[in-house]
Order: sequence, then C-alpha cells, then structure tokens
Amino acid sequence: MKIKGKLYRTIWMDGNTIHTIEQNKLPEEFEIISIDSLEGVANSISTMIIRGAPAIGAMGAFGLAQAIQKMDSPTAEDIQKVYDFLYETRPTAYDLQHGLDFVMTKTLTETDPSSMKQLAMESAQAYVDASAEACRKIGEYGNSLIKNGDSLLTHCNAGALATVDYGTALAPMRIAHENGKNIFVYVDETRPRLQGAKLTAFELHEEGIPHAVIADNAAGYFMARGDVDLVITGTDRVAANGDVANKIGTYEKAVVAHENGIPVYIAAPISTIDFTCPTGNYIPIEERDQNEVLDINGLRVASKGSQAFNPAFDVTPAKYITGIITEQGIFKPGELDKINR
Repeated sequence: MKIKGKLYRTIWMDGNTIHTIEQNKLPEEFEIISIDSLEGVANSISTMIIRGAPAIGAMGAFGLAQAIQKMDSPTAEDIQKVYDFLYETRPTAYDLQHGLDFVMTKTLTETDPSSMKQLAMESAQAYVDASAEACRKIGEYGNSLIKNGDSLLTHCNAGALATVDYGTALAPMRIAHENGKNIFVYVDETRPRLQGAKLTAFELHEEGIPHAVIADNAAGYFMARGDVDLVITGTDRVAANGDVANKIGTYEKAVVAHENGIPVYIAAPISTIDFTCPTGNYIPIEERDQNEVLDINGLRVASKGSQAFNPAFDVTPAKYITGIITEQGIFKPGELDKINR
C-alpha cells in the first residue's frame, strides 16, 4: 500500500522481530511498532493494533514462529500451548486459526529443534507472502465487476491495513483506479471504532481514490436515491453455506442493498472460508468492551447511568450475497464446494 508516497506492507518480520503499523493511531499519527514477545503479539491482536482477518492471520503465523525461535527445544506440546494462547485473542477471525495451523503443521514435520525453528520461520513467511498474493488476485477478479463511472459502498476497513497488502474489498477498487476507471467510494464510518472513517478513508486518500465518509445510518438514503451501484465488503469468516460474519452493521447494509436491487459482493481469500462451519449460526461472535460504544476517543457521550451492548460482528445470510470474490475467481455463496483447497 502507498502511504505518504512510500510502499508498505501492514506486517513484516526482520530477523526475529515483527514490525506492524499501529492502526489505533491512524489517521492522526503514522507509527511502526516492533514486537519481540508472545505477550506483545497477543496484545497487538486483542487491542486492535492490527486488525482485519488476513492481517490477524499473518500476525498469528509470525507470532507462533517467533515464539518457536525462543524455545530451547520445541515440542508439540509447547507449540500447542502458544497456539491456544494466540487463538483466544480474536476468535471470530478464521484466518487466525488458518495461519496458526499452517505454521504448526509445517513445523511439526521436523523433530530436530534447529530444523523446527528454521521451518517455522520459512513457513510463516510463505504464509504471509501467499496472503498478499491472494489479495492481489482478488483485486484482479473484483475489478471485472466495476464499470467506469460506478459508485461503490464499503463497510468497515477491508483495505491493505486489514491484510498484508492490497486489501480484500479495497483491492478491486485499487485495481480499477489504477486502470483509469472513474469510480467513487461511499465509506461507512463504522461505529463504534470508526474503522471506515479512520482507516478506509485514510487508505483511499493516500491512493488518490475519490470518496466520502458517510454516517452508518445514511447508507440506505444513498442506496434508495440510486447513488450506489455496487456494495463490496470484506469478511472475518465465511461459513460453508456462504453465510458471512463481518463487522457489525454489514447485515443491515446487505438487506437494504437487496431491497434496492444493488449487488452485494464479499471479498475474501480462501483462508477466510471455514469449510468445517456449516452455517453462520456456528460462527462465534466477539463481544467487546461496552465503553467502545459509550465513549468516543475516551470521551463519554452516553448517559453515565446507561450500559451498552457491543457485538463486534454480525452474520449476513447467503441469500443477501450476490457473490464471493476469491483468489480463484468469483463464486456464488452456494458454489463454495467448487473451490480447490
């Protein structure tokens, strides 16, 4: 991704140190932090220093590899303990499990401690590189859906910051813009953490893509006026039947788009599809701190006597989804069994 004219990945590893962009400080401040401990990896995920399913998967892969490097003589039991510790940080994002599984499975093919450590690092890097390439391909396939002059709507942040690079929902928009298509993007603010206003708008601005931030509850207004041609969002987990879990509010956008005859596409690498999960009813939904709703940037905006409910995600049934854009092509929700795994 381009930030201040320079190309970055969201996460990378130098030696045994993980580097990532501190997303909680964007857009006001651009800071790269270094992580050297298992606790630091877990904290970066749970406090949303890094967020977005593919990016969390990359952090999990790097974090497990880093922890293995620090073990004197890695054993399957030791690696499993680290796996379990990291998995609990964000249970909804399936990529986290996918990244952890990839590194652990590859590492345990060796028994020599030195070979295990080397293989852990190599497999983590391979996983991260493959994740970036998958998003690039999503951009290419998704670009075929976008016509010159289209206006698109997206919810939350599914750009490069939510992945290793390129993004999922934003990848087709980047490719369309690079190909000279005249597009406009409506950016839902995405309460309560404002990932749309803070992160998606930041990315689009840095890339020079025309856009405007809108209040979450204004999306229906623009859809009803005929101002939106296409909805593209990312997702944190796709069930085998095509139901998707994404940032809270996605379900509402999909229903309103459906009522207005607007196609809804979900951009997701295959690593986000949980083929062991039959429907969205089985996807765990993370409940976050109520103060994220009651406060804005630390300032209380609700009555001091009130409580809040704060589910981080909702599930959009497959019937409201036109297609799922993957690195293997675009599939209808009921066609996921055609994907090569």
